[in-house]
Amino acid sequence: MSSRKIALTGLALAALTLTACSKQESSQKEQDLNWSVGGEITTMDPSKATDVVSFSQMINSMEGLYRNSKDGQSPGLATSAQVSKDGLTYTFNLRKSKWNDGTPVTAQDFVYSWRRTVNPKTEAEYSYLFSGFKNADAIQNGKKPVSSLGIKAEGKYKLVVTLEKRMAYFKDLMAFPVFFPQEEKAVKKYGDKYGTASKYMAYNGPFVQKGWTGSNLSWKLVKNPDYWDKQSVKLDQISFTVNKTATTAYNLYQSNKIDALGLDSNLTKQFKGKKNYYSLSNGGTYYLELNEKNPNLANSNIRKAISLAINRENLIRILGGNNQVANTYTAKGLTEYDGEDYTSMISSSAKDLYNYQPSKAKEYWQKGLSELGKSSLTLNLLTSDSDGGKKTGEALQSMLETQLPGLKLTVTSVPFKTRLARRENGQFQICGSDWIADFADPISFLELLTSKNSSNYGSWKNSQYDKLIAASKNTNDQEKRLKDMSEAESILLDDAGVIPLYYEDDAWLIRSNAKGWICKRSEWNFKEAYVTK
Repeated sequence: MSSRKIALTGLALAALTLTACSKQESSQKEQDLNWSVGGEITTMDPSKATDVVSFSQMINSMEGLYRNSKDGQSPGLATSAQVSKDGLTYTFNLRKSKWNDGTPVTAQDFVYSWRRTVNPKTEAEYSYLFSGFKNADAIQNGKKPVSSLGIKAEGKYKLVVTLEKRMAYFKDLMAFPVFFPQEEKAVKKYGDKYGTASKYMAYNGPFVQKGWTGSNLSWKLVKNPDYWDKQSVKLDQISFTVNKTATTAYNLYQSNKIDALGLDSNLTKQFKGKKNYYSLSNGGTYYLELNEKNPNLANSNIRKAISLAINRENLIRILGGNNQVANTYTAKGLTEYDGEDYTSMISSSAKDLYNYQPSKAKEYWQKGLSELGKSSLTLNLLTSDSDGGKKTGEALQSMLETQLPGLKLTVTSVPFKTRLARRENGQFQICGSDWIADFADPISFLELLTSKNSSNYGSWKNSQYDKLIAASKNTNDQEKRLKDMSEAESILLDDAGVIPLYYEDDAWLIRSNAKGWICKRSEWNFKEAYVTK
């Protein structure tokens, strides 16, 4: 994710609900899946992707040093790794492998890819993940050349990475698509078209993508005959189609055209606890992002009033699934220390702002209006046009207008790809967003809201928060790291920098003949998936 990434899943953004499937009747010679997704691919460029739909495609059609597995990471292109005593130098030996055009994948492909991502000209939103790599921050600030990044190729198949400080989550990063290699020849050949359609890419993973034009709603992943571990790949093909409602997907399921689907509220109630029902925790939080460039939302009392006026219990009942009420930005269950969940370290008084308290909401609201010199406000909420996104908008509109006198809340529901673009361009007032951790550490959430992070779309800023996050990244003492991060998150929540609504747990119905798939933080790995009779 993060994961894993602007991870935009959950029933409130069902535009990203994924559903696994296969043909009902299959044999060992017919290993095809038909797969329904709720949202469009935004890009296949590893330097520019930010969402789980795109990342899931990359995880299956590309490969880096490691692959995520059920229990952590398994070898990808790295056959071995040596770490220096000071923990600052990693030396990777690479296996021989190929791009789908037959060109060898080499250490230089990693060097080119990483330099391209940290280059300010690329405008990669995930470039901040390289902070801690030698000279990465200086490069992104225009103070050093891209060539000074702490990565070099020693021959074709040896890669050396140098850090400025120890990074407790370094290996987790290496399985994330932002750190995958890229074929320089392909990037230069396709220019501005690179990553905008299936044919404008180079692939080195288990599958090759076919048929995505950049805007259509169907495409395929086909087994890659040039993949180094092709003997482990059982599927011949996965066909994808976009369906924006669970009802549509369920109708296909009933007619044996797909083998699995993400469930909405009604379907969850119907199938929970029954055969082929799965609950998949995705390490995500759905929240409201408030654009503080809008003077009304720059007022902390207005933000606090909005949070306190939301009945989260009712909201998740409306949306259904396995979602849980959230009172922290970082998802519960992501990280434990000494037997306790990280979120238990966050200030209880800060968490209290995320309980439904209508009387207190009115007090903050009137105080905020008085400070603004206004008696009423009109605000807009941006959501995806999925069924869940629309339900979220309707529910929040009713709750907020009922509890906050003088508020008129309009709702704009647009296609997922459009919502992403508007959010990234700051063209919103309040945006329904979610984030799924790219790896199992709170920093995957919290770094997003530092003052200079390109993904801080709401422009919330706090200098003490920035200092605490920086401190957490400068030590390998896990207890100190978590203490710094929990103090920072307490500051964030106490100021309503974002408004968490619920933790995302996905409900699924998957036929028993779809085997071997791995779902980790809403990113699907089909390398060893297969279909039984």
